[in-house]
Amino acid sequence: MDIATENAATIAIVLVALGILGWGYYRARDFGKLGILAWLQSAVLMFPWLLFFGLFSAGIYLNLVGILLLVLASAGLYIYLGKQLRAAGQDEVLRERAAKRLQSDQIPVGSNPENPSIPGVEDQLKTIAPEFVRIPEEDLKKIQGIFGIDTFFATETISYQEGAIFKGNLRGDPDEAYDRLAETLKERMGDRYRLFLVPNPDEKPVAIVLPSTSDPKPTTRGQKILALVLFIATIFTSLETAGLFLGFDFFTNPQRLGEVLPLTLGIWAVLLSHEIAHRIIAQKNNVRLSWPFFIPTWQIGSFGAINRFETLLPNRTVLFDVAFAGPAAGGLVSLAMLIVGLLLSHEGSLFQIPAEFFQGSVLVGTLAKVVLGSALNQPLVAVHPMMVIGWLGLVITALNLLPAGQLDGGRIVQSVYGRTIAGRATIATAIVLAIAAFFNPLALYWAIVILFLQRGLERPSLNEIKEPDDARAALALLALFLAIATLLPLSTSLAGRLGIGG
Repeated sequence: MDIATENAATIAIVLVALGILGWGYYRARDFGKLGILAWLQSAVLMFPWLLFFGLFSAGIYLNLVGILLLVLASAGLYIYLGKQLRAAGQDEVLRERAAKRLQSDQIPVGSNPENPSIPGVEDQLKTIAPEFVRIPEEDLKKIQGIFGIDTFFATETISYQEGAIFKGNLRGDPDEAYDRLAETLKERMGDRYRLFLVPNPDEKPVAIVLPSTSDPKPTTRGQKILALVLFIATIFTSLETAGLFLGFDFFTNPQRLGEVLPLTLGIWAVLLSHEIAHRIIAQKNNVRLSWPFFIPTWQIGSFGAINRFETLLPNRTVLFDVAFAGPAAGGLVSLAMLIVGLLLSHEGSLFQIPAEFFQGSVLVGTLAKVVLGSALNQPLVAVHPMMVIGWLGLVITALNLLPAGQLDGGRIVQSVYGRTIAGRATIATAIVLAIAAFFNPLALYWAIVILFLQRGLERPSLNEIKEPDDARAALALLALFLAIATLLPLSTSLAGRLGIGG
């Protein structure tokens, strides 16, 4: 790629970034002060990284002290904007509640027939109601009695497959209304039915009641055996990966176990921190996860693990928290290993890596340039093993953050932006991976995993109406940005101008 082409590509990327920011601002305007504050909070969280990479592309790179100062300043402004957002949000909630109470006092109780067609809701039901057994008439009458003018004013009941759809008008805060409806349903019907509150394409919430037989099923014995087999296989592939980095085939030299063990343990530190974080947050929210199904691979030891929810999720915030916890823990452990490994690197370090190796990641290449400096001009760069482990961990974390299906990234996008955007993001990710597969076989393997195992979206939460707060939305953007920065390579000419690879 020549200089002119690269400059054109850089300008195009800048224009795309500005377009995304403009689109975010355009969406935020409709929500008034709350929307603008939320947009500013997201922009502030992204600013240090955007400035860092922008300066880096211009040949100006900051030292670690400068980066830390940027991050601290950004965090302080982020916290300040968060306080302003919460204060504005409380005022807005109070105004909305007053308006809804006034409106509910003016609406007479009665029927309001509407078009029975509910496009979109059926698609959500397909993921949670595979059977076709109708609710008994006696039960249906009791369920209809849980709705009221102060929670959800039901105007129409539609039998659908093994459940029922209730169209109407939501009153008050979605969380409060849902909690009251769910509690009343449990008092009347015990544990036999589940209440879902989901959005409709016309932006009016819809209540759906389904029997508890549609709940997620626990992990079977066969699935547990498969999980155990994959766990053992991943141990061997991580040993082989460590051996390949050390320059030999472990399977033909098993007596060299002591040499590969430190690297292998480092890979597993990332994998286990990721899975443990998932389970800690899941347990905190009374959510059960299946056994982890680790995905072995020769290139990086493991793609991570697949897990599924064995209980219904109460809301999209819990979906975000559980999905985000794993990459956050694994990513922080990996980033810490990478930075410490770079700081410990010296002329006598164990690994001698070609300098071009650092062109494979924008994030790793820029951090390596900041710490190692002119050492990246040499054909071979001596690095500490912990740096290699950190890089592998970042790649594993980034792959799991791809916004597709039931990957952590897909769940994060679904929790923040809803099922429609998550579905489109899954298709876009599959297309990008298909294109990337022509240049990197790793993308092909991961595309196959997504296509056959994780392409479907997560089933709807019980309360699908209430979105995660803006702090979580900002963290989602940051996580996706860092994942892209980890997987996106530096071009050869840009790396050359920056002194990476000679």
